[in-house]
Amino acid sequence: MIKKIMLAVIFLLLSYGLWQSANFKEIAAGVAIFLFGMLLLEQGFKNFTGGILERILSYSTNRLWKSLLFGIVSTTLMQSSSLVSILTISFLSAGLLQLVQGIGIIFGANLGTTTGAWLVAGLGLKVDIAAYAMPMLIFGVILSLQKAKTAKGLGTILTGLGFLFLGIAYMKEGFEAFRTTLDLSQYAMGGWRGLLAFTGIGIVATIIMQSSHASLILTITALAAGQITYENALALAIGANIGTTITAVLGAMGANQAGRQLAGAHLIFNSVTGIIAILFIEQFGQWVNYFSDQLNIAPDNYTLKLAVFHTLFNLTGVILMLPLISVLVKFLNWLIPERTNQVARAKYLHQATEDYPATALEAIYKETHHLFHNAFEIIAHGLNLHRTVILSNYNLKQWVNENTEKIEIDVDQRYEERVKEIYSEIIEFSAKVEKHMELSQLKRLADLRAANRDIVEAIKDIEQLQENMAFYINNHNAIIRQEYNRLRYLVGEILRAVYAIEGFEKTKPDYEEKLSEALLSLDHFRIEMEKNDIFNNGQLDHFIRHRQISSRMATSLMNDSAYAYNIAHKLIRMAKILYAHQGTPAVMVSNEMSLDDQEIKRWVSQNSVSK
Repeated sequence: MIKKIMLAVIFLLLSYGLWQSANFKEIAAGVAIFLFGMLLLEQGFKNFTGGILERILSYSTNRLWKSLLFGIVSTTLMQSSSLVSILTISFLSAGLLQLVQGIGIIFGANLGTTTGAWLVAGLGLKVDIAAYAMPMLIFGVILSLQKAKTAKGLGTILTGLGFLFLGIAYMKEGFEAFRTTLDLSQYAMGGWRGLLAFTGIGIVATIIMQSSHASLILTITALAAGQITYENALALAIGANIGTTITAVLGAMGANQAGRQLAGAHLIFNSVTGIIAILFIEQFGQWVNYFSDQLNIAPDNYTLKLAVFHTLFNLTGVILMLPLISVLVKFLNWLIPERTNQVARAKYLHQATEDYPATALEAIYKETHHLFHNAFEIIAHGLNLHRTVILSNYNLKQWVNENTEKIEIDVDQRYEERVKEIYSEIIEFSAKVEKHMELSQLKRLADLRAANRDIVEAIKDIEQLQENMAFYINNHNAIIRQEYNRLRYLVGEILRAVYAIEGFEKTKPDYEEKLSEALLSLDHFRIEMEKNDIFNNGQLDHFIRHRQISSRMATSLMNDSAYAYNIAHKLIRMAKILYAHQGTPAVMVSNEMSLDDQEIKRWVSQNSVSK
């Protein structure tokens, strides 16, 4: 309701201004064109988030200074700290970044955004910038009409830059024209009153336009035209810096704990930096004069001096806050704790990642791991196996034969609490993001959906198996105990093998080799399952003929063997989907060497005959 009222007020004020003044109309059109250019520029860069930025992130943010540099460079290229903030929140929500790395990027983005002020103040106001806008628009539109994603992305970026330049030109001309009709500088305010008032105006203007870059360019063009004083322009720049955090806060509303913490870090950093700039405005003024002299900037070149000021107070904020990042992280963990729910919820699927297909796929990939971790406990306990035993180096076969104590677990209730909601969110999220994906990404998405379905179906099978398993591992009949313990051991070993892959460190030089060996070893279990299928190998008939087990036991064993083998097959298939997509040569070779079901049956049959 408040948003609707604010929008109505803004529309009324704009309508009045457009009706009253042709010059205001030109300035307002310039702002609108500039903001439209920003939207196109952001959209263009989004075309290159299909894995490119994710790969750059993996190499560019493993150190704090690299995160800082990534923030500076990416914001300089994109000319939008808001876009970088939203991207960082989405990467953080998807688990691609740690909070410290995200904070480093945000700090760098604040420095990167100062380059826009330098470009406009140093170049944009001294040349006919509209003349450069036209070729960009022409070539940009042509490229954006192409089907190729790269060409379309470049075209959208060029078109966005063209509209940015055109918007700056309109704002510049509008403020120049105001000189003959209205002198806005007569509304200038001095002292602390002016500093605080114009800081507030800068905050409000940035919130309305959702772009500190637009607010800053508007300030520079007004300053160049003499419509505002230099002192008031400094305050507007401070306000723009604080106001830009609103975009990150809004973007974090659909993010997880880490995303909200990053938005909090952004708000704290920009607010602290703004307060420092306000409190030490006189000292900053002296530093600006000193550095301007060193850079041979004329004393009356206030637009370039504004760029110097913007850079100085952002740099001061980074220098002061950088050593305090660990303290900031602890404070944010206390201020924004992780939400605890009795029902497990998705950790990585958030609205902030929906517009970036590669990031969304990575989020679903991580969420599938999360789902498996929760299912792991249910499957293990349903087999009367302890997680700690499976994850240890203990001889599992020996432990299974020696320990038959029943583990009390309501599989259906645990499924409702630990799995169902996450699985539902994965399905819902994947349906939302698939419309943005290319064919190869849709194939990967379908595989991940299949992996999630395998996990859920494995739990359903364990629910069918659980009761007989608990009963027969304590039965007086040694044969039936042996067969059910064999099923426990088989599924337990597969759980152990799959979980072991989780512990492989990607940074180790032998990672690819270990992963390919682990994936190939899963075929060993499939062969063992085929060899020990008591229904196909005649073992069940042998037990019945020799009256070693009753017909009731035989029926239960036949059904429960099917359930156990289904669980094993699904866990193996899930593991291959999750890990065999790495794309490295060794893993690709192991995947090609993997046997299909028919080849395994043929191999077992041939080896049985040869024996």
